[in-house]
Amino acid sequence: MATATEKEVKKVKRDFLIFLLLILGVAGLLLGCGEGSGKQTETKNYSEERQKNQTEEKGTVSEENGKESRDKNAVRVTPTSEITELEAGLSMVQYEGDYGFDTFLEQGGAASDGDVAAYITSLLAQEIQMEGAPFGCSTLSVENQDGGYLFGRNFDWNACNGLIVSARPENGYFSVSTVNMDFIRAGGLDISQLPDQMQALVSLYAPLDGMNEKGLAVSVNMIQDSVSINQDTAKPDLTTTTAVRLLLDKAANVEEALELLQQYDFHSSMGMMVHLALADTDGRSVAVEYVDNEMIVTETPVVTNFYLADGEKHGIGTAQSHTRYEILTQTLGERGAMTETEVRDALDSVSKDNFGEFERIPQGGIRSRGSSETNSECPLETTEWSIVMNQETKELIYYHRENYEMAYIISVE
Repeated sequence: MATATEKEVKKVKRDFLIFLLLILGVAGLLLGCGEGSGKQTETKNYSEERQKNQTEEKGTVSEENGKESRDKNAVRVTPTSEITELEAGLSMVQYEGDYGFDTFLEQGGAASDGDVAAYITSLLAQEIQMEGAPFGCSTLSVENQDGGYLFGRNFDWNACNGLIVSARPENGYFSVSTVNMDFIRAGGLDISQLPDQMQALVSLYAPLDGMNEKGLAVSVNMIQDSVSINQDTAKPDLTTTTAVRLLLDKAANVEEALELLQQYDFHSSMGMMVHLALADTDGRSVAVEYVDNEMIVTETPVVTNFYLADGEKHGIGTAQSHTRYEILTQTLGERGAMTETEVRDALDSVSKDNFGEFERIPQGGIRSRGSSETNSECPLETTEWSIVMNQETKELIYYHRENYEMAYIISVE
């Protein structure tokens, strides 16, 4: 898909490796990197732990794949180092190895999207820019009728280019995350003009949701508010998307995720007020919000786009997000444990076309509800992707642009 010549690609990769070696060498000599951050990120032997877990869970995965609750229209797909288009507007790729994130954390992180972009630019010798616009989301955490827990996620936005990224770092947990590629530019150009692995590396710093090999699920949900988050202490810094990257790479459960977030100053990406929805394999699910730059944790199975924390901010957000919250809360109350397909249906019940916002522009590939024919148009504003994350089998089931008759299964491991 990339247009750069093979010679240019090799040169960029060579320069990138040289740069990383230099950075890692310097970092080993520096003392006090990230001082004042309190408890530091714990170093773990991810390779040994991963090998042990894969041995223990292999049989479970095979058993769960045979469950009757699995969507019959789902297709299993495996990302590779080359970007593969699943359908118009949705692609996948895999990145294996070091992508410089530990060095990013060691040098203090970043307090803005511009700083993140500058760091990536230094890695790739290619100008990178990050920008975005408000989006809506819904998430729910529920016990799986077939064992374990499920996490559902809708990402509501304009028609965009979504990229599913399978990350296999050397020093971190494997994960699968989703990126809105329209939020990223390469020197003002479409990022698709870069080589596939360069696109993948950049995308690793801009996830909006995902799940790692320990079953920790993470989602960014916007809140419509005039303020943003800009903590300012002696701690190192994280933006919204790099916080998601940190949690997917380093946290095995909600408790570890919260401990990690406490070690950093949080700065909301794109100047938006956001909160994080987190859920783990023990069934704990929380919303992490920042009120007056103070982190507040609320236990909740449902998160949409308004404040959940008690206090003066409680309830501030869009009216529609309250409706979606009520629908999902009622569904959980009525059903208790659910199957993958029931979570899919719950996400469908709060997707954008239920609220009179299903508009269209020429392109193709979207089915209207109840229609057996493919439209010649696709939505201006829709639920761009829905994900059912099986935290027991470590699989993510993707549905694109409200077509709940077609699914793609991607395994974290």
